[in-house]
Amino acid sequence: MTRTRNSGASRISSYNDAHRHVSHESAAMEFYATCPTGFEAQLARELRSLDIPRVRPLKGRVAFEGAQRDAYRACLWSRLASRVLVVLGRFSCRDADELYEGAYRLPWEDVVRLRATIAVGASGTTPQLKNTHYSALCVKDAIVDRMIDETGRRPAVDTKHPDARIAVSIQRDRASVSLDLSGEALFKRGHRGALDVRPDYAALVLASASWPDTCRTATRPVLVDASPQAGVLAREADDELHRRAPGLERRHWGFEGWAQHDATAWIAEREAAREEAQRHRDAAGSILALGAHSASDAELNQAEATAIAGNLLTLSASRLPLTLNLVTQLCASPAFKDAPVALLSAGAAPCALPGRPRPTTTIVRPGNEEAVLAAYPPADAHASQAEDAGNASPALRASATVDVGNGKPVPVLVPASEQFARRLQKVARLRRRWAKREGISCYRVYDADLPDYAAAIDLFIGAPETPGRWLQIAEYAAPKTIDPALAQARMLDILSLAPRVLDVDPACVHAKTRMRSRGGSQYAKKTAASVREGGAGQTAASDNLPHINEGGLTFIVNFDDYLDCGIFLDHRVTRSLVREHMRGRKRFLNLFAYTGTATCYAADGGAEHTTTVDLSNTYLDWARRNMQLNGFTGRNHTFERADVLSWIREQGRGQRRWDLIFCDPPTFSNSTKMGQRTFDVQRDHVELLSGVARLLTADGEAIFSCNLRSFKPDVDALEHAGIILDDITAATIPEDYARNKRIHCCYIVRNA
Repeated sequence: MTRTRNSGASRISSYNDAHRHVSHESAAMEFYATCPTGFEAQLARELRSLDIPRVRPLKGRVAFEGAQRDAYRACLWSRLASRVLVVLGRFSCRDADELYEGAYRLPWEDVVRLRATIAVGASGTTPQLKNTHYSALCVKDAIVDRMIDETGRRPAVDTKHPDARIAVSIQRDRASVSLDLSGEALFKRGHRGALDVRPDYAALVLASASWPDTCRTATRPVLVDASPQAGVLAREADDELHRRAPGLERRHWGFEGWAQHDATAWIAEREAAREEAQRHRDAAGSILALGAHSASDAELNQAEATAIAGNLLTLSASRLPLTLNLVTQLCASPAFKDAPVALLSAGAAPCALPGRPRPTTTIVRPGNEEAVLAAYPPADAHASQAEDAGNASPALRASATVDVGNGKPVPVLVPASEQFARRLQKVARLRRRWAKREGISCYRVYDADLPDYAAAIDLFIGAPETPGRWLQIAEYAAPKTIDPALAQARMLDILSLAPRVLDVDPACVHAKTRMRSRGGSQYAKKTAASVREGGAGQTAASDNLPHINEGGLTFIVNFDDYLDCGIFLDHRVTRSLVREHMRGRKRFLNLFAYTGTATCYAADGGAEHTTTVDLSNTYLDWARRNMQLNGFTGRNHTFERADVLSWIREQGRGQRRWDLIFCDPPTFSNSTKMGQRTFDVQRDHVELLSGVARLLTADGEAIFSCNLRSFKPDVDALEHAGIILDDITAATIPEDYARNKRIHCCYIVRNA
């Protein structure tokens, strides 16, 4: 890239304004700490508690001004910040030339330590700067050219582990350039929760429950961790209690590549942190983990006794709604009336708690999945609000117990939940006998058998190499005529009773909420597009995930990271049909393949060549692993990432044909990977099936499945296109889905 630069004298006069941000002699520098959405207020509060001056919360960041020691203190002590950066300058950047010139005018010889490696990242676009990679390249070239001109040395680029990481933010024809003082993200503290909760999200829960303040004011602070599994929350709480700075043992920092790094100031801050930890190493306090298992009466009594002995108790829960029942029990005790509560719940409305005012709520996105953080003040705070019926519904008070036969009665919020328990016991017994007879290990146990308890409960039993039992519970959205608090209480009772009845560890219960959306029933806050794409950056089929058996084959399941676990149980019979129809044939094609379970069945049925197509790299990798797990490897089994409709049109112009095609599209998709086009199975099924039919061999056939319950094929249009459609839906509904025969529809597709 060739650029024309200003003379040295012109440069000196033109960057004075930018230089104010980085001058070593400046009384105050401009910094900001980045954070996830929803953290801003608590992060600002945390920075103020560290005596950092001029703190201003903004969107996704908190700005502050001060000396280098203030930035060092933020890096060392902040549990909520993701990164801490120093602002180097701002300038106009209407196009690439202006971006280069503005970056070149900054005094990089005073910013980047000599011989330090660099990396540049950019975010934001303009009509002229549409590619962030190109914007980063422009700034990198400007830095390199400036350093060569001023020092005679060319800095090396290291995109993975640079000594100095430069961040460029472009908005509305203006660029802001900063130096990352953190290096690696501050939340990478070497520990995560059993539920894969990041340490900064755990710290946010604790801050919302006033745990940092409690540790400073109470003689003997006490915390009850009601998370489903003990882990990162207790670790963060213990570090806060004993005043251990989260960055104290970190070995590498971004400011080490900063030319203005003040080693003396940094050492002083670090030593002060060591002394603080030493002074508080014997701090009195208790952290009780009651949610790692079903808490016994003795443990609950001990928790109450500890709360009375201590000055304040903070009650916290992580993402699984199952913990809410335990929290409700504890909050009903007078011993906990002064206990702040913080609940982090994925995809759920805030729960009403006995005697508590309405919580303050914050929307956050752990794991890129929307969640609600609800913070409840003590019971006697704003006592007059407790009289408001909307604040704490009587339906949420534990009012009865249910004996499920193991000598430990289960407290329930709704007395009628005993009927649910009896119904679940009955259907579970019948379903268990059927499953044993049929050789089935994963099946639906309950599907809204009682209309008031509208949920689907699926049981998964692990393969011998990964033994275990898991429940996946999907709540159907209640009608608007049902009191939301009552519906919530029923769901909490389901979550308490189901694992006891079905002999599943409560930590292995995975709950989701269903709501009506375009194209049929779908999970709350998710679309079919997001279901197909999966979570960015996650490894779907890692070796430590559970395996389950079906039809003599083994599949990987993941209950934590995605809406669906990797296998649709209602397609159990359909997959067997794929294997049967594959016998005597050679070539198989799986469209909208998801995790490739149908491909495994086809290979087991004798397919010599398989092609698996999906838009998501995550699911294609999962499909590849499923095939490998069952011994189907080699060049004859290919996996192609593509928009299926575009891929079908392209293949129709070629020579490739398949003997059997399985096509199970989403009901609706608006994935960004598809560009401006959307997919609607009702609207687009004629185009889809016409393309599929063109890819069949002369005597080939396709199995087309659809889970849109209102789906109606356009028979006339399909006949006009020369396509024969045979409805085989009734033969593909498994017995455990007999209550819901509209769970999917299924057809055989042939050319006339």
